Amino acid sequence: MGLLELGWNEQLESAFELYKDHGYSVGRVVIEHKNVYTVYTEGTPLLAEISGKMNYCARGRSDYPAVGDWVVLKENTDISIIHSILPRKSKFSRKTAGDIFDEQIVASNIDTVFLVTSLNNDFNLRKLERYLLLSKESGANPVIILSKADLCSNIDEKIKEIQGLDSSVPFHIISALHNEGIEPLMPYMSNGLTVALIGSSGVGKSTLINSLLGEEYLKVNSVRDSDHKGRHTTTHRELVVLPNGGVLIDTPGMRELQLWSSEEGLNSSFDDIDRLMKQCRYNDCTHMVEPGCAVKEALATNKLDKKRYENYKKMKRELERLALKEKEQLKAAQRASGKKHSKFFDGLKQRRK
Repeated sequence: MGLLELGWNEQLESAFELYKDHGYSVGRVVIEHKNVYTVYTEGTPLLAEISGKMNYCARGRSDYPAVGDWVVLKENTDISIIHSILPRKSKFSRKTAGDIFDEQIVASNIDTVFLVTSLNNDFNLRKLERYLLLSKESGANPVIILSKADLCSNIDEKIKEIQGLDSSVPFHIISALHNEGIEPLMPYMSNGLTVALIGSSGVGKSTLINSLLGEEYLKVNSVRDSDHKGRHTTTHRELVVLPNGGVLIDTPGMRELQLWSSEEGLNSSFDDIDRLMKQCRYNDCTHMVEPGCAVKEALATNKLDKKRYENYKKMKRELERLALKEKEQLKAAQRASGKKHSKFFDGLKQRRK
């Protein structure tokens, strides 16, 4: 396949000019293995690893290639070497699991994020709000995909709930198993465009990809009857090229989606709550006991959904903890850097003696 089908464009061509005449080639990361990457180039797919210099200079996970990245590499018969990552136009990121403050890029250089959620018992508005926040921060356009329509008896009710989240975000109702509702998705996946599929296990991402490809490319597992939770069909992120030239990035189901965002992004995703807060009598209103609180009034009259507001407060606290963790890590890095400089200058003094 050619680079154009993979999403190559003039901006990437301009960024690659620096390397063009020095024996480098360019490719797009298809699969991220452990310390090794499958990369599509103009020729056949190849395996590659990052250079020693790139590994030495990396300060965090985001400095390593991710699925969807365009990389500069030297091709070898055994294993090729990645020397650089071309600038990313977008990236869907989350915080790494656990207490470590680091960014995990789920997919990069995407035009659209398909937020796939099933209409069966796994339907969860609060989880979808979290996905929407990270999608808007990614730089790509979010689209909600309501899957498994054949298993839902109250679709109209759930559509109203979806529209209450953000009326500006388009949504589509599908049943990939029966190939229903697939045609309206095709414009998002025209030649050279990239779509990332994000969602929990069992919502039908693999079934949707198989439907788009017209073959059983990915294995599909059933959900558990006891709790309707999915089993992990996809175990790694993978870039898939469609017959029409569009590109899909399949991702494993996410049990945990820790935020990697900003307060500005939160206010944008919950703009209805942000507008209410600006209408409060006091600028420093805590929305608890103050008179003239527009938020309290909206909650009392059911103009603001209580569960939506509670989820907003939960994510706000999470982002505040994230910002605090970032400051602590920055201070620790500065202290470590100061110690290194101190040792360096002490060594110079000793040699001069």
